[in-house]
Amino acid sequence: MKKTGLLVLLVAGVAFAQSAPPVTSTMAATPNDKGIVESTPSVPFVRYQTPTQADIYCAGFISKDRLPDSKYVNGGLQSPTSTKFEIGELVYLTGKDYQVGSLYSIVRELRDVNQYEIYAGMRKLLSTVGHPYGEIGRVRILDVRSHSAVAQVEFSCDPINPGDVAVPFVEKPPVAFHVPGHFDRYAPSNGKLTGRILLGKDFDTILGSGVKLYLNVGSNQGVKAGDYFRVVRSYTATLHDPGDSLSFKAQISEDTQMRSPTFEATRWEKGSGPNIRVEDLPRRAVGEIVVLSTTPTSSSAMVVFALEDVYAGDTVELDPQD
Repeated sequence: MKKTGLLVLLVAGVAFAQSAPPVTSTMAATPNDKGIVESTPSVPFVRYQTPTQADIYCAGFISKDRLPDSKYVNGGLQSPTSTKFEIGELVYLTGKDYQVGSLYSIVRELRDVNQYEIYAGMRKLLSTVGHPYGEIGRVRILDVRSHSAVAQVEFSCDPINPGDVAVPFVEKPPVAFHVPGHFDRYAPSNGKLTGRILLGKDFDTILGSGVKLYLNVGSNQGVKAGDYFRVVRSYTATLHDPGDSLSFKAQISEDTQMRSPTFEATRWEKGSGPNIRVEDLPRRAVGEIVVLSTTPTSSSAMVVFALEDVYAGDTVELDPQD
């Protein structure tokens, strides 16, 4: 019985090893029998996450001009008992000139109740780009009365609330599937358009795969839906982070080292030992994002893969897919 049990365990172990996905970050950079270079820590093989319809229509956006708010949700079938409305429910829209059968997007102008700046100049930069809006859902007009229209919720990202604004629905183009490929973590600047991540959806600041975010570049700079941007970060950026910058003051040497090395940064004093110049460390790419939609001054995008956390304030660089 012991031998039989051991044999079963061995067979199961072999099967698991064959079915388990490879750990791409530790594979050797040597050509295989077909002459193809495998994934390496500096050039990993990555898979892009393709945005769904929900990703595209629920991303939200930043608008330079405030949207007209003369048409808005003023209740629903069970008001005032119910104030949250989802797919299939009836809502009432105030305003005029509704047509039976027409579609309206329900959007919400947002405010960040937390005034803390994740990166220096965040509020000023956001004010120059526009006002953040959430995309809440979509409704179809069923009937028109004297002072309001009756509509049914066909799609919702979040519960629709009284006061949410109704604007004519505009169809968005889909984002094409991106085949897996190699990603150079240390690729030098390509000289293409650069921008910055303003903030994440729901005012998130630490972003990962699948998370939506907003850039400070848009159609005025030639950006369009389906464009890819590489998220890059220099080590000098750590100097501006209140928490991470403390690492530059920490001791990094071993007790047995004759000369203690120190990180050289403009705001810290130089040590007596070898100085490690932070600005000489290579710029690294931390992930890739795809543009979902644009306004003249901004873009809504989604992280399609991340090798490490993406932060609000990170720099992005247009990554042509030719």
